[in-house]
Amino acid sequence: MSTGLIILLVVIVALVVVAALVTVLIGHRSGAGPGLKRRFGPEYERALAAHDGDTRATERELNERVERHGDLRERPLAQEERDRYAARWTSVQEHFVESPRQAVAEADQLLGEVAAVLGYPDGGRYDEQLAALSVHHAEHVDGYRRVHRMARAAGTSAAPGAGTEEMRSALVGAHELFDDLTGAGSGAS
Repeated sequence: MSTGLIILLVVIVALVVVAALVTVLIGHRSGAGPGLKRRFGPEYERALAAHDGDTRATERELNERVERHGDLRERPLAQEERDRYAARWTSVQEHFVESPRQAVAEADQLLGEVAAVLGYPDGGRYDEQLAALSVHHAEHVDGYRRVHRMARAAGTSAAPGAGTEEMRSALVGAHELFDDLTGAGSGAS
């Protein structure tokens, strides 16, 4: 082997190693791959399905959410606020017996209000609020999404909408997010 060929092979190997390192570093810095799956849990799978299995598009969307909302810090609720919101949630549950659709609409409105009070985007910007909530409460955000979808469907004169059991299930999921937001399940004071 000539000296020139050996130098060429060394340069090629060095370039391949550098390219591999750059790829690994960029992947770790962006939070791509397994880190996003761990962080977002079921929300990762929902986003993946929405992008027809395209992992790059899914990771791009979720990374954008983290960039926009990752630094958001929730304003802590005072105990009296927590108690007031808990009483309102109890009222939502009581209304469910007589009027499931009304209870779902009330739950949707209450979750949007609590999230806004905590510092998330206002409920009037639902998509942005949901994106921010998904960054910090990915395990429970789907309950809010389902309740919101049902509340909107109930407000239209379109199809009859969800059945009582489906609304009950959505309300249970939304309650998990409510507890997470208000600290009800953590014994926060």
